[in-house]
Amino acid sequence: MNIIRKPFRYASYHIVYWLIGINVLVFTAGQLLGSDVRYMLTVYLSMIPALIIEEKWVWTFITYMFMHGSVSHILFNMLGLFIFGTNVERQMGSKEFLLFYLLTGMFAGIFSFAVYYYTGNHVVALMGASGALYAVQLAYAVLFPDSVIYIWGLIPLRAPVMVLGFTALSLFFVISGRGGNVAHLTHLAGFAFAWIYFMVRFGVNPWRRLTMK
Repeated sequence: MNIIRKPFRYASYHIVYWLIGINVLVFTAGQLLGSDVRYMLTVYLSMIPALIIEEKWVWTFITYMFMHGSVSHILFNMLGLFIFGTNVERQMGSKEFLLFYLLTGMFAGIFSFAVYYYTGNHVVALMGASGALYAVQLAYAVLFPDSVIYIWGLIPLRAPVMVLGFTALSLFFVISGRGGNVAHLTHLAGFAFAWIYFMVRFGVNPWRRLTMK
């Protein structure tokens, strides 16, 4: 069997809850322990291209996913991780889910670093679980293509429509430059690397699953 596609033995460790717990712990520490601690966490955990180039802080390709800048930032990310991640983890198994989450988030961070580096944005601080979360959302749509999601609790959309809509919206913001401080390019990278993961790891073409009727 191809080692790349060798499955893990199925196990359930509630990884989503652990990930949410770590994110909340880091954010709470930054809020409660003062501005100095918050600044230290931002510098040491966020993905800052200049520090990777000059200091080789490559661990931030992983740790940036556990750093958030505001209550709304962490609230929406963790809510999304809970809603979509628990179902994806249950379907994949905890070991596969953790590998998927960390790899897609890491590669989204590396891709963002490359873009920032070549565009001269060396002091930007990339933080947040959004890249990995968008990967999880794609996984949810691929695994549960008939699932219906209620946007804002009101608008029913099939999961594939939601994912393709988010992709189009992020692409619009990147092209138009109207995305503000939101890392829409990292969101797109999360989608892209999740797509690649499904093709390489599972031999599944996401497009076929997303367009199922």
